[in-house]
Amino acid sequence: MNPLPKRCPICANEELTITGFFCRECDTKVEGRFYTASPFAGLSAEQLAFVETFVRCEGKFTRMETELGLSYPTIRGRLHEVIRALGHEPGKEESPVFNDQARRGVLDALEAGEISYDEAMRLLQGE
Repeated sequence: MNPLPKRCPICANEELTITGFFCRECDTKVEGRFYTASPFAGLSAEQLAFVETFVRCEGKFTRMETELGLSYPTIRGRLHEVIRALGHEPGKEESPVFNDQARRGVLDALEAGEISYDEAMRLLQGE
């Protein structure tokens, strides 16, 4: 099954209205105007899986590192992607302090190809 599109394929409008549902089991059709109340509806399947893991691990990065097999900087980067996809800018209120170990972790993740150059620069610059 395909996920709901995030924007109109014709004009790129981001405010699509769902107008129907169909049950394959009983052949029932429901038509009307429906809206998606959840801000999470616009997340990709990968982002939703990340959020589910985040909740299951109670937001503890150390548990997520073990479960996902990813480094702290990569997990933080993915969390920032989800935050941006929800329409927010991560870290606006905080001023992150990078110690040498955290900086090394970002560089190691970049070298391993776990994060992009742009994401590494954002993390190192505290964005």
